[in-house]
Amino acid sequence: MSLFDQINNDIKEAMKAREKEKLEAIRGIKKVMLEAKSVKGAGDELSDEEALQIISKLAKQGSDAAAIFKQQGREDLYEQEMAQVAVYEQYLPAKMSDEELSAVVKAIVEEVGATSMKDMGKVMGIASKKLAGQADGKDISAKVKELLS
Repeated sequence: MSLFDQINNDIKEAMKAREKEKLEAIRGIKKVMLEAKSVKGAGDELSDEEALQIISKLAKQGSDAAAIFKQQGREDLYEQEMAQVAVYEQYLPAKMSDEELSAVVKAIVEEVGATSMKDMGKVMGIASKKLAGQADGKDISAKVKELLS
């Protein structure tokens, strides 16, 4: 079952269980996925990798918005945003630990043959695709800088 089908099923389940917050978050995911499918040049189907990228982006946006709400003292909006982020994270693979991230990035650096910071772009391109949804871009970038410097 594709991730898109899983989301459709989860919408039905959330409706039956009358889980308003969860339903709202999942509908938000589906809306963005449908928009991605309708873009000119996009295929009929949305791959699981593309779906994970979409969900990952939504989770990051929600976390950033929640941080702003927290700074402004808006606890009600902070709670609402974090509840949606929790729903998004249910669809994402588990985040990598620091040690796992180091091992994977080290392997990519060796695979590419990178020796200096000039090669960072090559390493980041491969690492970003390979670790999509498993690690944050800032963490990947920091690890690559650490290994190449």
